[in-house]
Amino acid sequence: MSETQPLDGKVIIVTGAGGGIGRAIALEAAKAGAAVLVNDIGASLDGTRVSSAASQEVVAEIERAGGRAVANGDDVSDPSGAETMVRQAADAFGRLDAVVNNAGILRDSFFHKMSHEDFDAVVKVHLYGTFNVSRAAADVMREQGSGSLIHMTSTSGLVGNLAQANYSAAKLGIVALSKSMALDLKRWNIRSNCIAPFAWSRMTSSIKVDSPEQEARVNRLKDMHPEKIAPLVVHLASDSGADTTGQIFAVRNNEIFLMSQSRPLRSVQRSEGWDNVSIGSHAMPALRNSFVPLDVSADVFSWDPV
Repeated sequence: MSETQPLDGKVIIVTGAGGGIGRAIALEAAKAGAAVLVNDIGASLDGTRVSSAASQEVVAEIERAGGRAVANGDDVSDPSGAETMVRQAADAFGRLDAVVNNAGILRDSFFHKMSHEDFDAVVKVHLYGTFNVSRAAADVMREQGSGSLIHMTSTSGLVGNLAQANYSAAKLGIVALSKSMALDLKRWNIRSNCIAPFAWSRMTSSIKVDSPEQEARVNRLKDMHPEKIAPLVVHLASDSGADTTGQIFAVRNNEIFLMSQSRPLRSVQRSEGWDNVSIGSHAMPALRNSFVPLDVSADVFSWDPV
């Protein structure tokens, strides 16, 4: 391993790598010395499968730069597809050192209008997809005694956002899943971390612009490029990141944030126990100043990216 090629000799799977953040990660990983399995099913933003050579194009780009890569078109939401993907990477390159769970779809709708089908489809790709690929990869990594699982979450789940109940639920579910992986797989030196990326991509280009505030938010996102996410991924996949696990990061242009995890904020105690009256007169007034506001992501990250 060298400073210029921290992933030399390593093998990495990047899902949803035909464009946007996934493509940027795949290219940077290859530049850092990794052999890359580039997964993309060639689907539209809502997950409808279409004819696309996106993964092959990224592979060709990596090979033209002197790197090693293979294309894969399996569906992360299908457990057998995830197993095939992992097997292909291990067969092609002899091992598997890192997985980047980046594949995703969007079917935005206000909660009271959201269909069961749209909720199910988004959760299956994001949450089930993360489980499926990580579960298949864990078997290979346990045999090796090492590995890095890196999952894309979102401030839509960590903080909140309008009209994204399906996406937000899946992305926050990934955070809990990642923590469980970090705890359960620690004995095999397998680490698991999350990244909430801020970047202009096909996913964020679907944000509805129906107010000056939303327009300002979209304009800020346009200044944030997918390539800015890749260096943190490379670090977490490299030996330099071997002591980092169970964490949640956010990347916004040139900023890297360590995000909080749920812990008690404040408590009240009553020796004789609680009833409806005492909760209303004592507990809630004492706790109210520590209530978490009904924020959306833009409220928390309100300043311009730097």
